Amino acid sequence: MRRIVLAIGFAVLTAVGASAVQPDEVLPNPALEQRARAISGGLRCLVCQNQSIDDSDAPLARDLRLLVRERLVAGDSDKAVVDFVVARYGDFVLLRPPFNTRTALLWAAPFAILLFAFFFVWRLARRRLVPAVEPVRLSAEEEAKLAALVAPEDSASK
Repeated sequence: MRRIVLAIGFAVLTAVGASAVQPDEVLPNPALEQRARAISGGLRCLVCQNQSIDDSDAPLARDLRLLVRERLVAGDSDKAVVDFVVARYGDFVLLRPPFNTRTALLWAAPFAILLFAFFFVWRLARRRLVPAVEPVRLSAEEEAKLAALVAPEDSASK
């Protein structure tokens, strides 16, 4: 049983590092291939949306991987390749989008949600900490007046 658990654990650990890059995509120049992997690791698969194009099996991701490699072979710098892809697909294609006026809401939303949650919990805690209001006791004079008002109804209903 222990061997089975170890085998499954090993299989899971080795699968995490798996890449979707096909052998026919790999560049013969190791330096260019390393640059291509670094660039494609930072580009989002537009189909999967939570994977880089390096990890995605989607046909669009393959096309983007090939495009990155073509641009590198053509002599473009890493920045030029990323700028080319961003010009085509927008900042959404970046796994780490830059902070600018178009992405400010994207960057600020988690902090705003967290701030709202803290405010909500604080208000809820404050509401529970406020002691309950004690009922006001009537004075002896007020109790006598109340008894006089209620007494005629009781005698009339009998």
